[in-house]
Amino acid sequence: MKKTNIALIVVLITTLTGCGWLGLRDRTNDYLLAEETEPTVIPGEMRTAQGTQLGQAYPIPAIPTTSVEIEGFEVPRPQSASVNTFEQLVKIQSVDGRRWVLINISPSESWPRVRNLLNRNGIPSAMAEGSSGIIETVWVTFNSDEENSHRFRFSIAPGVQIDSTEISALHQQVARGSEEQAQWPEASDSDTRELDMLTVVANDLAAAGNFASVSLLAQKIGGEAKVEVVTPEAADPYILVKLGFDRSWASISYSADRGGFTTVDQNRTEAVMYVNYTEPVEEEEGFFSGWFGGDSKDKVLETNYMILVQPVGADVEVRIVGANGESLGQAESLRLLKVLRLNMS
Repeated sequence: MKKTNIALIVVLITTLTGCGWLGLRDRTNDYLLAEETEPTVIPGEMRTAQGTQLGQAYPIPAIPTTSVEIEGFEVPRPQSASVNTFEQLVKIQSVDGRRWVLINISPSESWPRVRNLLNRNGIPSAMAEGSSGIIETVWVTFNSDEENSHRFRFSIAPGVQIDSTEISALHQQVARGSEEQAQWPEASDSDTRELDMLTVVANDLAAAGNFASVSLLAQKIGGEAKVEVVTPEAADPYILVKLGFDRSWASISYSADRGGFTTVDQNRTEAVMYVNYTEPVEEEEGFFSGWFGGDSKDKVLETNYMILVQPVGADVEVRIVGANGESLGQAESLRLLKVLRLNMS
């Protein structure tokens, strides 16, 4: 009897505690009462030319009014993970006479890593501007060069690949004693020293196993994203690439062989890629499928889509149309563009 009474008392106390008994208020739904607050404003005497207020701590991206997703009710299947997600984390790339370090983490994570690297190697920063993603070092000397002084300018910007960073370096050297009159050149004075510095940065980033440090004060380091999917109100969607044609073509060509796409043919002069897109199959083939079903690798792929890479001013617009150039409609175009965007690098 005593055991029964004790059990009833425990159940009663547990129930009452969940309802706020003993002064313990249930805060489960408190988030529903949260109100939006204005961004923190910097006092006038502390304002700079770069901005007058801090950014949002947790920015919410705007939803386009013409978005296809909010017009339909069919829940799409989840996008597969990008092929780039499983590739090398850090590598040096070079396209169109430009060289940079590519790393698969955001600029806000890369920024403190690069600054820490410079500090550990005794190279103080003369200027560090998060809004533009620029870090300029002080003048330094090398034991192998007793006549000149050297400095580097690092540019940290969002990469083409999703959640990635591109780190480039500019090298300058001048005769000792003439540092004050020096102006940054358009290209590095020494291509070898530029490559050596980028190699040091790449090796340091590759050796680090923890990228937990994040710069919360510079969430938009290096400016806006270089690539975005645009959904016009009265036209089919397209990918806007804020880069030159050569770099854009190389990135689209790389992606056109991944994520279900296969390049059948391409004409760079006409800026057209002829591709075949097949939904990736997740199920493994059976043991006897190779005996009786034939080898899928031996099948001749036919073009079922075309990728148009069109220069528009300083940018490039990428569209996907049917095999005969016909429009696919917003829903189909957007679905394929997202797959193509996911594997751009």
